[in-house]
Parts: sequence; C-alpha cells; structure tokens
Amino acid sequence: MRSVAREHPRLSVGLSGGPDSLALAAALAAEKRGEIVAVCVDHQLQEGSRAVSEEAARQARAWGLAAKVVAVDAGRGEAEARVARYRALAAEGVPVCVAHTAEDQAETLLLTALRGQTGGMAPRAEIEGCVVLRPLLEARRADTEGACRELGVEPWRDPHNERADFRRVRIRREVLPLLGDIVGGDAVAPLARAAAQTVDDDVALDTAPTDDCAELAALPAARRRRAIAAWLQASGAPVTGWGIEGIGKLCTDWHGQGGIAVGARLEVRRVGGKLALLHQL
Repeated sequence: MRSVAREHPRLSVGLSGGPDSLALAAALAAEKRGEIVAVCVDHQLQEGSRAVSEEAARQARAWGLAAKVVAVDAGRGEAEARVARYRALAAEGVPVCVAHTAEDQAETLLLTALRGQTGGMAPRAEIEGCVVLRPLLEARRADTEGACRELGVEPWRDPHNERADFRRVRIRREVLPLLGDIVGGDAVAPLARAAAQTVDDDVALDTAPTDDCAELAALPAARRRRAIAAWLQASGAPVTGWGIEGIGKLCTDWHGQGGIAVGARLEVRRVGGKLALLHQL
C-alpha cells in the first residue's frame, strides 16, 4: 500500500461502502491524507442506493479523504454496470485503486476457465480509459472484514452478493468451499496464485491484435490465441475459448467453412484473407 501511495502523487479510490473498499480507503488514508479522492458510484439499481453512497463518502471524509458521489446509468446487467462504473472512475483523470482481493482473483480464474480462456486480474490494468490499481490482490476477505471491525465501522452488505443467479456468487458460496473441502484446506490461495501466474504469462506472450489470417497462422499457438483475443476485445466482441479456437481454425485450417459465432448475433468470417466481424441477420 505504501508503494502505491508513494508512486502516484494523486489517486482516487473506488468506494462502495463494502468491507473490502472501506478497508482499502482506510489504508490509503493512513498513508496519504488530502491527495486521494474517494469516488462512490451510485448505480441506482437498488432502492436507497444514494444513501449508501452518501454514507460511504461521509466515512471517507471522516478519515481525511476528499469524497464525492457520482450517479450513473448502470443499464440492465452486470456488464453494462461495470462499464458505467469504470467510465465514472476514469472521469477523475487519475489512477483509481479498487479493492479486489485474493478471493476475487480465485473466482475470476474459475469463471474464465468455464469460458474456455483462463485469466486473472493484473495489479495494474486499463479499463474503459481508466488506469486501475489493485493493491489488495494478496489480501483476504477475512483481512478486510477484520480491518472494519478494528476501525469500528459497519460495512454495507450488497444484496447482489446473495443472488444465486449470479455465477460469481455461486462460485463464492458453493464452489470454493467445496474445493476447500476436497483439498482439505484453503482452495483460494493456490487458485489466486495460478491466476497471478496466468497474468504473468499473458504479459510475456502479449501479442498485438491483427485480422490478417496469414500472420495469425504463422504465430505459435499461444501467441495466436492472444492476438485473436486482443482483436476480439478491440472489436468490442465477447472473448471465449471456444470462439478463439474456432477463429484460429479460420486461419490455420481454412477450407471454406462458415462463420464462428462469438456473441449475440455476431460472427467472425474469413473474407479475402482477413477476419471480419459481422452482424448476423
């Protein structure tokens, strides 16, 4: 935490009022007062959300931080809410610290593996034009809960974290405990380490996106997968392992086959030796 505060003269922190973000805001406040702004994003998805954000901002000010509440149109789903949140954080024009923990890292590894493309969260990333820092990736939720108890603050409990129709919630509440029981110990730590190693591999094998099928066919498989994933991301299309595999075959095993579905009414076709993202009729 000290190195983050030292390396960045100006910072913001995403503060929901939950235990993780409260613990993060308090730690940053202890390191550097007056140069950090807590941004409390009100997604307006739940009754009373404004009051929750205002209370989080009040607590941040009590610790000596500047704080503001920003209301956003979160759309209709998790993905749209995430985009709206990061765009609001990007508007500050400074790096933002977010409170992802080792549990979040482990959950991300399992979720991405179920999509056929393993991944993890990097300590530093850029999302929707926002420079995102994650100083708590090696911390545990028990640590953030304990910090809140020591500070004498009562964190907000997001009702969405109880919804069994969210895959991440079911992994958190059902899968991780089951894996812990199977291995006879802590399943989060090794999964989080594996996710971090995946991030390191992605950095080492980072490959620029390209739509040229000949160029993609000439790449080693690991780099070809990453180039296709980067191209899909740059095109605004979903990234899945199945999609990447199918698109790869358009380059390495071309025999006039049809397009590869990559999302709702989206497909990738090979046209004139290039990849093309097309809307299905």
